Amino acid sequence: MAATETAVRERVFEVDELTRVEGEGTLLLRVKGKKVVEARLKIFEAPRYFEQLVVERTPDEVIDMVARICGICPVAYQMSAVHAFEDLFGVQIDPEVRALRRLLYCGEWIESHALHIYLLHLPDFLGYESAIALARDNRPAVERGLRMKKVGNELLALLGGRPIHPVSVRVGGFSRVPRRAELEALRAPLAVALEDARETVKLVASLSYPEFDRPARMVALRDPAEYPYNHGHIVSNDGLDLRPSDWDQAFHELQVEGTMALHARTKDGGVYLLGPASRITLCSETLHPIAREMLAETGMAGTIERNIYWSILARAIELVHAIAEAIDIIDAYRPPIEAKVAVTPRPGVAAWATEAPRGLLFHRYEVDERGRVSAAQIVPPTSQNQGAIEADIAAFAPTVLDLPDAEVTLRLEQLIRSYDPCISCATHFLDVRIVRD
Repeated sequence: MAATETAVRERVFEVDELTRVEGEGTLLLRVKGKKVVEARLKIFEAPRYFEQLVVERTPDEVIDMVARICGICPVAYQMSAVHAFEDLFGVQIDPEVRALRRLLYCGEWIESHALHIYLLHLPDFLGYESAIALARDNRPAVERGLRMKKVGNELLALLGGRPIHPVSVRVGGFSRVPRRAELEALRAPLAVALEDARETVKLVASLSYPEFDRPARMVALRDPAEYPYNHGHIVSNDGLDLRPSDWDQAFHELQVEGTMALHARTKDGGVYLLGPASRITLCSETLHPIAREMLAETGMAGTIERNIYWSILARAIELVHAIAEAIDIIDAYRPPIEAKVAVTPRPGVAAWATEAPRGLLFHRYEVDERGRVSAAQIVPPTSQNQGAIEADIAAFAPTVLDLPDAEVTLRLEQLIRSYDPCISCATHFLDVRIVRD
């Protein structure tokens, strides 16, 4: 047999601009025969230097600055920082302030999950290149997503001072807390949003999904009394159990060639999965009863655990949870006596993890004798999920290589969007270049 007949054909899939994700990145997949020899998600946005920018800043200045890291999940960055400082300083906040922080988190999850489901991910499952194209044929569905995002933004504006990059969070509480009447004004829109969320679960549960079965090491916060936002222990489905300040006892960051983002791995070099699928798998017993009932009705909890494409359903379940909990918090709200308690800074290490919409977010700050930050480490969910994304691409790609190249590329883009990576929205459709020997 001639050498040209025995040579293994190489196919290279290059996605130069990932769209319907937050940020700028590319995908490279290199295949020989049916073996994946390289799978890499490259994040090439320039470094933003936030870890250096917060040096010499006070804790309250840090809280305002880290909110600028993300326009979709600024609350998560603020909450990881504020809890880290309060843990170090020994601050005890009013229970009503704690409830308001959960309500602020509800607002962020509502707007983020609604955005992801309807504007970024749902078009993949319904055969559209964008939410705009989807809206031409199914305007009510897109309007449903926008209604939910709007009420989430309204919660952020009321509690945080504005819907993007909130300014009211402070060590010890808030600069201002709402009057009961202000919260009650959002009760009716939230009731409408809850019905929209229930319809969302029914819609995404009825979709067709690619077949994919890959067990993952799942990591999330877990609290015995409440679904995780900003309290609980860091746990995994293989027995991990750490305080939220002790992330670096089990995980570490590393530089990977070809990307501006640091990756994160377990101390033994393994990858792991964060986000809605992990939270649903590890914490479903503490979902709001309405959300827990809807999850049971779908019968898909086990599938969510093993097929990342079903993470859109996990987000839909969490959307129900966040809206239902927001209503409960508003119904029970009594304004605290003080918006903010007194705080006495002290030197030491401040560290904490909270659950951003995309998964666990860890902050660590060294505070000097003046009460100012001397060093910082901020570990976003996407940098932790990046290894799992690449591992899933490598595992999934061989199952679809018999399809046309355009369909292979679409399935891989859809897989990446299942993680909702925070690398900001691009506007152009993907240009795909296939190279064969």
